[in-house]
Amino acid sequence: MATAAATDKLSSLKSAVAGLNQISENEKNGFINLVSRYLSGEAEQVEWSKIQTPTDKVVVPYDTLAPTPDNPEEIKKLLDKLVVLKLNGGLGTTMGCTGPKSVIEVRDGLTFLDLIVIQIENLNSKYGSKVPLLLMNSFNTHDDTQKIVEKYENSNVEIHTFNQSQYPRIVVDDYFPLPSKGKTDKDGWYPPGHGDVFPSLSNSGKLDALLSQGKEYVFVANADNLGATVDLNILHHLIQNKNEYAMEVTPKTLADVKGGTLISYEGRVQLLEIAQVPDQHVNEFKSIEKFKIFNTNNLWVNLKAIKRLVQADALKTEIIPNPKEVDGVKVLQLETAAGAAIRFFDNAIGINVPRSRFLPVKATSDLLLVKSDLYTLQDGFVIRNKARANPANPYIELGPEFKKVSNFLSRFKSIPSIVELDSLKVVGDVWFGARVTLKGKVTITAKPGEKLEIPDGAVIDNKDINGPEDL
Repeated sequence: MATAAATDKLSSLKSAVAGLNQISENEKNGFINLVSRYLSGEAEQVEWSKIQTPTDKVVVPYDTLAPTPDNPEEIKKLLDKLVVLKLNGGLGTTMGCTGPKSVIEVRDGLTFLDLIVIQIENLNSKYGSKVPLLLMNSFNTHDDTQKIVEKYENSNVEIHTFNQSQYPRIVVDDYFPLPSKGKTDKDGWYPPGHGDVFPSLSNSGKLDALLSQGKEYVFVANADNLGATVDLNILHHLIQNKNEYAMEVTPKTLADVKGGTLISYEGRVQLLEIAQVPDQHVNEFKSIEKFKIFNTNNLWVNLKAIKRLVQADALKTEIIPNPKEVDGVKVLQLETAAGAAIRFFDNAIGINVPRSRFLPVKATSDLLLVKSDLYTLQDGFVIRNKARANPANPYIELGPEFKKVSNFLSRFKSIPSIVELDSLKVVGDVWFGARVTLKGKVTITAKPGEKLEIPDGAVIDNKDINGPEDL
């Protein structure tokens, strides 16, 4: 313990948490361990001079992976060792939707979850395999998800759900759990980040069940990353080389400068997050020249290794303090990230994958990309249009009028053609007609208090539109 004050904080927190009957003993212990590590000041600052750029042995270029055997029976053997796990704890609130984010419609009336199930269905049908789908929910998404998965009962994909931990928010003033102060609804609690996936998989009993079925690897990814599909070359490589952990990384663009990167550090591969970077080195960390890759949060992990490390309580990943305010009360929630666990696994690697494996939908601007002619849908896979010459996607900035999915959809009669678009910025009360084509750099600004309608069939090529007269 760092100080007597910290010891006092912890012991009063312990007794208060012991009385919280909404959560299990495992959750109480996990929470107290996390707070105890945080109070003991374990947050490790990285010694900047010790950082080394990983070699191609540590971060393996995707195109050097040996191709998968093309014998269907060999592929079935590979797939029979695999489990797909999607992180499904997030709500669609930032996009103005209620319920789990994974049920937002992405394209052709299909949701994130529909596409995930269709992809695995196709794999299982093609190879006669039985790849199961696991969904890690939070207490925010659990009830809704249980109802939603019923519609897949007749699919050939076994779907299992389990909950990640539920921890109490800590009141900053006196270090008491918020639920002990009468805040017993959902606002008193939080899910402690996706680093919790490994202990939760174990606590739920799912880990032992999967091991008993002969499963060896779990592919973990965010439910909203449309590029995170099962990749046989990666799975084959891990099994051949006995890698316990692989993180998919991809080259940074200017949009990704804050993303965590992989480094070699004291003989191990490690994730370096911006929060761990000393202030004087932050600009260097953001530089695309020095730190060229970032974590996609597509992770491939050996199940036996997870069991070994969870049992030994060895996954002491970096703690991310996340201050919040609930009804005017300042609270703290402590979180961890799954990618940070890489340094505890043996023979862990990064794989430098094509950008197409990272297609997250975090906002309606991303939804515009995936609903447009920039992509097509084939067997549940979102495939990029080969007609686009530029390997990078257009940069899209939509104003607050477009933030909610319902508003976004009502403002487009149909999604514009953007195959030749470089960037789009929309400001104000703008409405799009049908069959609009956008090319080059386009800015569309409605004057304050005025509605600007883009007519059906308009072609806007490298233009600034500030009113109907510019169309």
